[in-house]
Amino acid sequence: MNIRSLTRGDGAVIGAAVLLLIASFLPFFSIDHTDKSVSSWSPALFPLLPVVTLGALASAAAAFVARNQPAEKKIVGLSLQQWSTALAVIVGWAALWSAFSNAVPDVGQGDANSGVSKGAGAWLTLIFGLAMAAAAVLADRLPALQAPLMGAPKPAQQPYGAGPQGQPYGVTPPQAGYGYPGGAQSVDPAYAQGGHQAAPFGGGAPQQAAPAAPAADFTAFWFAVPVPRPLYSEDGAGGQIAELTPGTWYLAVEQRGQSLIAQTQDGRRGVLQDSSGIQRG
Repeated sequence: MNIRSLTRGDGAVIGAAVLLLIASFLPFFSIDHTDKSVSSWSPALFPLLPVVTLGALASAAAAFVARNQPAEKKIVGLSLQQWSTALAVIVGWAALWSAFSNAVPDVGQGDANSGVSKGAGAWLTLIFGLAMAAAAVLADRLPALQAPLMGAPKPAQQPYGAGPQGQPYGVTPPQAGYGYPGGAQSVDPAYAQGGHQAAPFGGGAPQQAAPAAPAADFTAFWFAVPVPRPLYSEDGAGGQIAELTPGTWYLAVEQRGQSLIAQTQDGRRGVLQDSSGIQRG
């Protein structure tokens, strides 16, 4: 499981679920002038616990698992992300109506709830439940919530006068012949000299590659992805050959429209169709 695959919207949903769990232990109803109280875990408030508290945890779990699945999986026709949103909306709806609940049912025998008031747990359940529903609904609609929860790790800086910029923490330095962020690029010199035999994009017989565009048009650079993204084959068949993961530097050697031709540290090359939000080295 990779926490860097989460968006800010996912973080808001998960955070609201944790706060709802904490609120469930606080007094939902308090009896005035006494130390007696009832929390969401009391059988008297059933089904508040399974609908709001446990429903929020299920929504958060679905959001987390959905972002870490290599392929979209569906349960009863809905993806995990859709289940997360649906559960969050149910949590918000139930939390809203819980604010109008009574500790003792009104059976027409006077005001049975006299001296009983809402506790901190009731108001926090209302606030966090509505916040969770709003975050889940807006997570894929607001750019601010679509941004990665955690940015790609920054490269370590070398002391002044030392070698070129280092690799990010936890990444093994590349082998000889493979460049590094800010350093000279030594991979696929054909893209700088035009002497490489390459198949045209989309398949077909190999032919002499055209001379590389001037550096002003495109310069190879290092980048890191904010979330795991697939790398597809260059022949246009659409098959996935690798998955780019956060925390690792990859080399962009060519640009084709909105896509990048990227090379992994083991030498594999492919098409990165989604280059939004990448961090340049």
